[in-house]
Amino acid sequence: MFKGKYFVKSHSPFVHNGSCITARNYEFIIAAMPAVLGGLCLFGIRALGVICLSVSLAILWEALFCRLARRDDSIGDGNAALIGLLFGMMIPATAPWWLIVTGTFVAIFIGKMIFGGLGCNPFNPVLVAVAIITISWPKFMDFNVALIDYNFQFQAMFPLTAAKYFPDTLGNYTIWQMFLGCQTGGIGTTFSLGILIGGIWLIARGYVRWEIPVSFLAALIITAITFRVSSPETYASPFFHLVTGYTLLGAFFLATEDSSSPVNKIPMILYGTLAGFLIILIRNIGGYEDGTVFAILMMNVANPLIDKIRPKAIRFRRIDNA
Repeated sequence: MFKGKYFVKSHSPFVHNGSCITARNYEFIIAAMPAVLGGLCLFGIRALGVICLSVSLAILWEALFCRLARRDDSIGDGNAALIGLLFGMMIPATAPWWLIVTGTFVAIFIGKMIFGGLGCNPFNPVLVAVAIITISWPKFMDFNVALIDYNFQFQAMFPLTAAKYFPDTLGNYTIWQMFLGCQTGGIGTTFSLGILIGGIWLIARGYVRWEIPVSFLAALIITAITFRVSSPETYASPFFHLVTGYTLLGAFFLATEDSSSPVNKIPMILYGTLAGFLIILIRNIGGYEDGTVFAILMMNVANPLIDKIRPKAIRFRRIDNA
């Protein structure tokens, strides 16, 4: 008769910090507030209207879908509000109402609920919406055109446009000033210090693992340095890329979305590294000024395959006692 012991070793599908989904979503919303407040100070009351409309519509679309699909109401978990907030942060303060209606509809219906709801979406819903409206109506996402009527106290050209098409003007931009919000862009993407504070808060609270943001930013910096060394007159410095566009928002709030990012350590590092590399590649030699959205979406596609990379499981030999 067998008297030995069986050792069962299974791989956990997630890391749990003891909180619920609702708490996680509201923590993300709180962490985004410094960046949002910085954007409101820069763009004024119009930005507040865009943010409020975006959050309200995202909640409305999810409630409508649950009603049509005869599912339990899920708006109380805060995920729809978070999607609406992040979408509002990535668009200009002058975005027309119909663009917000379309974008939030795409994010909730197509990016999230059509796949089964929270936890089932293979792509980040916010990125799906931003990618579609960027391709469909590029002039409304062109910050130089959209924000032309604003009277800023600094050079108003979108920094990444200057880096891509007018490299001679890069000297007019002070990295520290841009880090503190003196740049044009999406409502919640200009105040880089606020995004960084929120991102560090999420890591400290255990809602975001450090592997993706750190590898993401490290790869972006190394790739930018490589381009910079090859042609200093043509390509911007790594610090410029770090504080402009959707970089920091992507590192802490977008690339780390649970359903579309890896859960294992090695895949997370690989996922972040490839995303950071692709951003600089798209910015410097691609067709878009800011490649963050498309870089992370491409990694969302590769995520299921990447997440299969893990250390080999330990095998235990059965021992039969005599």
